Amino acid sequence: MNRKSLKPGWRLVKFGDVVRLSKARSQNPLADGIERYVGLEHLEPGDLRIRSWGNVADGVTFTSVFQPGQVLFGKRRAYQRKVALADFSGVCSGDIYVLETKDAQVLLPELLPFICQTDAFFDHAVGTSAGSLSPRTNWTSLADFEFALPSLDEQESLVSLLRTAADASQAQEHSLEAAEGLLQSFKNEAIGNNTAGVAKDVILGNVLLGSPDSGCSAPPRDADTGYFVLGLAALSRHGYVTGDFKPVEPTSKMLSAKLSKGDLLISRSNTPGRVGYVGIFDDERDDVSFPDTMMRLKPNPAVIDPIYLEAVLQTTSSREFLMRIAAGTSASMKKINRANLLKMPFRLPNLDAQRAALGQLHDLRAAVVLQRERLAATRSLITQISASELAGGQENV
Repeated sequence: MNRKSLKPGWRLVKFGDVVRLSKARSQNPLADGIERYVGLEHLEPGDLRIRSWGNVADGVTFTSVFQPGQVLFGKRRAYQRKVALADFSGVCSGDIYVLETKDAQVLLPELLPFICQTDAFFDHAVGTSAGSLSPRTNWTSLADFEFALPSLDEQESLVSLLRTAADASQAQEHSLEAAEGLLQSFKNEAIGNNTAGVAKDVILGNVLLGSPDSGCSAPPRDADTGYFVLGLAALSRHGYVTGDFKPVEPTSKMLSAKLSKGDLLISRSNTPGRVGYVGIFDDERDDVSFPDTMMRLKPNPAVIDPIYLEAVLQTTSSREFLMRIAAGTSASMKKINRANLLKMPFRLPNLDAQRAALGQLHDLRAAVVLQRERLAATRSLITQISASELAGGQENV
């Protein structure tokens, strides 16, 4: 950006001139009264709110301290666009930078998270990342990011505009939460607590064609191999999430775990809150395998619809069962034993009753998808407003 093209009152600054990297640490968070920890898995792309976290009492090795009002930026795999504004105190992963403004009379703290959400900032972070398997940017590189800083009055006007947009986003978040709550209630009542006369008590092993398949993991490659393995984030509480692919060599063992559209997967090993997540692979491609942190379930089509089984495994009662049988000495990773998984009990109606329930489930899911799309559009608009207004420091010349 040309300094001569800046509007009056604007100035070109480096990120490190107006933003400080917090170095606050706690060697014993529990003794220091810190209750929550945040890892990269707790930050959602495009969402400035922190909606999930871990409990320090369960054990954690994180030492970076953050406070309300500070900004958390995921420095590892910056292309995931993970930025959040803290509204509570805690400790976070070393792969997260804790940022704050140096002087509120120069850069308003309320504007900082929106600056960190701009495409220009992410492009700089990604472009300065190093490392083949898990690229990270560093503070020295981030501090060199240049952007046009408005006058304080114009910052206040921009923050006011962004707050209005954020209020609209929050209203849509509430609508989405209501839709998701209705969907979950339907799963719990119509599927999980099925009391219809045609339903019978079964265990998971009764409805599968054999033992679950094991996946295959290999070190990700930094070069394009033309073949991929799923990452842990491919399974969420809402089901399968496309896009988390890591390039790997297509060895014979990896190819034996190749996925086909319609395959039902369950997370065998993951963090305590995510272990047992399920999802149906629905991509039209034949170049993806699943890792050994997942298992592939093979529902017997003569007794259960795969989509129905996915919904069963997403009910609150099933989630509680899966988390209860998850074991391991590590506080951050738990594993589900195959034998225990097959003992999971649930109520199973006949196929006609399953199809009737799935018709209602489809309509509820469609409503949730619509709300998610609206929220994503509003968040995108907020990012566009930030980028447009901050780029407005250039006059037409």
